[in-house]
Amino acid sequence: MPAYIISDVTIRDAEAFEAYRTRAAASIARYDGRYVVRGGSIEQLEGDWLPRAIVIVEFPDLERARAWYRSPEYTHALEARDRALSRNLILVDGVSQ
Repeated sequence: MPAYIISDVTIRDAEAFEAYRTRAAASIARYDGRYVVRGGSIEQLEGDWLPRAIVIVEFPDLERARAWYRSPEYTHALEARDRALSRNLILVDGVSQ
């Protein structure tokens, strides 16, 4: 069953963000993840949540998503994260087809 990493991102530093984004993308691919949403326009339909940028990554399952998050490859991306962005990040179990 697929699993999703959902991130609500606020960019702090564009140059650092590019370094983080490049490293994160390489690590995601290595762990069989794929971007479903990577920015794009947001239309608020209900509630008070006002995200600036949403990123959603699909992994084959929860175990693979957790392995990516704890991986040395993603740890390398995290070295640029704090300067690059602030965010809220969650892991969600998907629905089986």
